[in-house]
Amino acid sequence: MPDRSAFLEEVFTRARREPKRLVLPEGHDERIVKAAGIIARKGLARPIILGVKERIAAQLKSIGASGDGIEVVNPLGDPRLEEYAKTFFDLRRHKGVTLEQARETIAAWVYFGTMMVYKGEADCLVCGATHSTRNTIMPALQIIKCKKGCSLVSSLFFMVLGKDVFVFADCGVIENPTSEQLAEIAVETTATAIHFGIPPVVAFLSYSTKGSASGPGTKKVTDAVELARSKIARRFPNNRDIAIDGELQVDAAIVPAVAARKAAGSPVRGMARVLIFPDLNSGNIAYKLVQRLAKAEAYGPILQGIAKPVNDISRGCDADDVVGVAAVTAVQAQAP
Repeated sequence: MPDRSAFLEEVFTRARREPKRLVLPEGHDERIVKAAGIIARKGLARPIILGVKERIAAQLKSIGASGDGIEVVNPLGDPRLEEYAKTFFDLRRHKGVTLEQARETIAAWVYFGTMMVYKGEADCLVCGATHSTRNTIMPALQIIKCKKGCSLVSSLFFMVLGKDVFVFADCGVIENPTSEQLAEIAVETTATAIHFGIPPVVAFLSYSTKGSASGPGTKKVTDAVELARSKIARRFPNNRDIAIDGELQVDAAIVPAVAARKAAGSPVRGMARVLIFPDLNSGNIAYKLVQRLAKAEAYGPILQGIAKPVNDISRGCDADDVVGVAAVTAVQAQAP
């Protein structure tokens, strides 16, 4: 792998402390097989590859990987297939799904892998090398569902610029969130930041700072800030490190000198590390600009809000990208 940031090194260290069972449903893809070999060798997780055992064994041998610590499961010949189909039928019969349809659905490897996580036979899942984001999230929503107290799935990117780590949300799922949804995204992103040791200093971003402009877009953000403050206070009643404010332009959120002029008295003080974008357009554009122009490392999209960790990877990924997201997913699975 290329040189890793201190952030990813710390993620790797944490993953090794408590290796989780990680399902990789796309065993037909050589990038996944190569990544599984790296993950097992480094002790980041206990990979479970779904695929044809003989083919995967040959691929591992061809890249010089021993296969030690890797489990290979062929869903089509697995004795759990009928049990999984019946469980899926029970979960989806209210939507009109028949048992025969359940059998057909669960035979798809991503559905089979998701059911493994649901059944507690794996701890987490990473998919997306050959599947769309929708086809990764949909099985999780149908089987694992949102965690208690959460009504939506959102995403974030860890953006690493030298020694600084920022969290950008939502950059991959919710196109035009309401104030309530924006507040929930902020709560979940704050929890993720805390779990990964990133300062929970949260800025709701806008084209306006503290009323410098007004309109429906800024009102959505200011309403979300008030909702988020009450939600975060209930979720983390004893955490005094959390600071939250908005609406803030990005310079007032991350540059202390600008914050002193534009947002004097803001608890964020230009030190934000968690950036909440008002919509998917702005979030996705921003992370790609920072990644390409500032040469930041971007890890994501990392999904949040699902009862058990499931993460999407880009279809343009390489094996190292898979390893990074797998390590992050394994650390997510360590959360109580």
